[in-house]
Amino acid sequence: MNLGQQILFFFSALGVFNGFIISAYLLVFKKQKSVTSYFLGLMLLGLCLKIGKSFIYYFYPALPGFYIQIGLWGASLVGPSLFYFIQSAYGTPTKITTIQKATYLFWFLAILIVSIISPYDSNPDLWENYIWTIIASQLFIYTVLAGWLLRSAFVKLFTREKISQTETLLLSVFIGNLIVPASFKLSVFSFFNGPCISGALFFSLILYLNLFLFVSRRKTTNLFSTSPDLVRYANKKIADEQAQSLTEKLHKVILEQQLYKNPDLKLNDLAKKINVSSHQLSQLLNDNLSKSFAAYINEYRINEACELIINDKGIKLEAIGYEVGFNSKSTFYTAFKKHKNTTPTLYRERLSTASPI
Repeated sequence: MNLGQQILFFFSALGVFNGFIISAYLLVFKKQKSVTSYFLGLMLLGLCLKIGKSFIYYFYPALPGFYIQIGLWGASLVGPSLFYFIQSAYGTPTKITTIQKATYLFWFLAILIVSIISPYDSNPDLWENYIWTIIASQLFIYTVLAGWLLRSAFVKLFTREKISQTETLLLSVFIGNLIVPASFKLSVFSFFNGPCISGALFFSLILYLNLFLFVSRRKTTNLFSTSPDLVRYANKKIADEQAQSLTEKLHKVILEQQLYKNPDLKLNDLAKKINVSSHQLSQLLNDNLSKSFAAYINEYRINEACELIINDKGIKLEAIGYEVGFNSKSTFYTAFKKHKNTTPTLYRERLSTASPI
């Protein structure tokens, strides 16, 4: 290799090497692991395998097909991992779901079986024309789904609204996953002496850029915490004017549609009713109103229960609990005691005592 090739090789290899180190840290050595960090580690691992195969192939075109198969297996990890990473960052996952495990298992077994039945060296056309097309399609679909999860962040970006630190990190990772594949395909990157090496170079650049963002914000953004509350609510409060508008809209929808009477009501369901993301609704409740989702909904249920107790003294208390949205007598009594500092029974007795004869 001449000096120019040596420099390209060094910077390309450095990015892939550090990517492997970071993925190993997230997957194995990180003390407080979370679902979010696990998916990021898998995404980095997949990218490193894919990029590593590409830049080695650039310098050594006679690379055995076995390594190309490993690179394609790595590529199959990127799409699902990107989607699950963003999904988990916006949610409150405590463990990897069965569907997620099945997704990874499917792609691993599918590529393994094809590798055994028809290895790359004996049938390169199959891998280059069909297997790669399938994996590329899979990556496209998951990238679109990941972009859909980030739609509110993109709206803020284009309307110049303030973007939270978590959204900045997620957008950076997502956009990086658009640039790296593009650098393999678009002719605009041809000045980097070929698509294989351009992909490796841009991967190194984006890796260090994202690493800088994660490290520089580690004190204020707890994206990889094992505590769901810290993951969801690490950002600043919503602006007071916007928070008031959302609160009034939320209050109106809940009362008009009596949503609190649904015992299976979820945060995501309520967020859809007022056309905001579940992440933004979580911020509103926890940071602006200082209430959990359950506590907020239970206030409506307890207020309705009090109205029923006052207006219909003959109805059974247990029936009232079910009527206002609780799924058991115990949860009704517990919530009532928490909000009213008394039990439903004592509340009714006090009303009877205070009533005129």
